[in-house]
Amino acid sequence: MSHFTRRLFVAGLAGAAIPKAGRAQNDVVIERDLPGKPHTGKVLAAIQPHADDIPIFAGGLVAKLIREGYTGYLIRTTIDDAAGPGVGAESVIANYRDNLEVARALGLKKAYDLNYRNHQMDGVERLEYRARLIFLIRLLKIDTVICYDPWGSYEENPDHYFTAQGVEAACWMAGGDKDYPEHFDAGLQPHSVTTKYYHARGPQLVNRVVDISSVIETKVAANLANKAQGPAGETGAKLRARLAIEGKRLPMLGDDDATANREYIKQVVLKRDRELGAKHGLQFAEAYHYIGPSTDQAELDELIRRNAVPSRRE
Repeated sequence: MSHFTRRLFVAGLAGAAIPKAGRAQNDVVIERDLPGKPHTGKVLAAIQPHADDIPIFAGGLVAKLIREGYTGYLIRTTIDDAAGPGVGAESVIANYRDNLEVARALGLKKAYDLNYRNHQMDGVERLEYRARLIFLIRLLKIDTVICYDPWGSYEENPDHYFTAQGVEAACWMAGGDKDYPEHFDAGLQPHSVTTKYYHARGPQLVNRVVDISSVIETKVAANLANKAQGPAGETGAKLRARLAIEGKRLPMLGDDDATANREYIKQVVLKRDRELGAKHGLQFAEAYHYIGPSTDQAELDELIRRNAVPSRRE
């Protein structure tokens, strides 16, 4: 019996609508810290088009999951040649270095670069891009992805939505045994991504709020590592120096440049995280469109438990 036929069979017996694999929940769930390392053996991929995306939107979640036992990888799809200081090679090199530092700050094992042009990903061959992601999912045995939401609304940056759409398709295809059979000849196996955390700059379905209060300093460190673009570098220190010239000071910036930079990121750059946390009685939080593992097998097991009767012998 095929997977699809089995689902039809189960749904028919149960008198219910056909379930959708990995369907997102609509109710908002608060995800809090878990004790110990319950995710040991699992693998996550934090996938971003630019060096500053994961640090800003998902640095807390990545740090939390790594602390709870995940092995993690950072996958950057562009070379960031249109962002940061200078032009051309200068920008590319600066962002390349920052990307490696972001991976280190978050505790990720390795950073992969796919090296597509900045702001031109919607001109990339979709099949080629998707195939590279499928290869990495199977190679690294990725269980969980963290990325922009392919269904997020009002996203104007083509790198963001193109990256996300490719990730969504690759997660689905990587678990099949018909696509790219040469992978299997090379020793890889089909591998399904079972969990997805999607973030967005604009409106999206939010069904999971992750408490990142205990790892906020790690998220700040990841943003500080991102010197070429975004909120890193000497922003807090420069503000402190400018206010000193004007005869003013912000107590939150402390008495030295290092404190000023950290607190500026925590209090100003991560304002969205503070405000979301406050709504849910937390210090800092991140919002996600969460899609968890399919419940098909559990539903089938429960149906059998409730309805199975002894077989009649001839």
